[in-house]
Amino acid sequence: MSRKRVAEAFPFLLPIRETQRKMRFYAGMKFDGRSYAEIVRGEQLLYTLFEDRRALYNRNAGFDMVYQENKVFNLKQAARTLNGLLIRPGETFSFWRLVRCADKEAPYKDGLMVTNGKLTTSYGGGMRQMSNLLFWLFLHTPLTVIERSGHEAKEFPEPDSGEIKGVDATISEGWIDLKARNDTNCTYQISVSFDDEHIIGTVFVDQQPRALYNVVNGGIEYCRDNGAIYEYVKVERTEIDADKGEAQGIKPLYANRCKICYPLPDSTEIKEA
Repeated sequence: MSRKRVAEAFPFLLPIRETQRKMRFYAGMKFDGRSYAEIVRGEQLLYTLFEDRRALYNRNAGFDMVYQENKVFNLKQAARTLNGLLIRPGETFSFWRLVRCADKEAPYKDGLMVTNGKLTTSYGGGMRQMSNLLFWLFLHTPLTVIERSGHEAKEFPEPDSGEIKGVDATISEGWIDLKARNDTNCTYQISVSFDDEHIIGTVFVDQQPRALYNVVNGGIEYCRDNGAIYEYVKVERTEIDADKGEAQGIKPLYANRCKICYPLPDSTEIKEA
């Protein structure tokens, strides 16, 4: 029999353990020698590099829609700390360094989140949609993503079946962050806005872009392993000359593995591991 962790044996110690972990988490960033992006500018930079919008509501989640409304409230709270952010040359973007105090004036509400591989409701839930969007934006820029973790399990399908797969970025304060470093001589700016049905993310840049990017799946496979089904996808990026519109080549970025926890269409080919 495996030994229980101290927090599992004594649940009342869990809040103390979480507080200690967060203190080390932020102290580590304070002394890691990096310069972190923190300047917010109301005026937009000159050039639009990339923009995308994502549906705010997923009606396939199987939970009361009030949690979807709460998620939207939480996303708008977080957006206040991100909208207009400048990422200057040599600076590093950190999701938690910016968002950690977004609920200071108005507390977050209970929203949907994945805990230990299960879909549950929790204070501040739904924040992963923001980290997913930001990671997707970063993939369409020359920024270097230095920390990203994909979800280990997918509890329900994407609202749009045509969305690129394997481009999510899970976050957990004190444990998992999303970080991107600016190794260029350009300054980038993040914009996050909303309409009635969508969250809209835009990246602006202060110099005329020389290249644009198109991110695609290089291949998708589903495999059954010990009774569980896993999704394997390759993520690739095409660089396009911004002036001529010509593709300059395809670059493999990474491979993503994720457990599927919902029924796939009957026509889906599933290989045996």
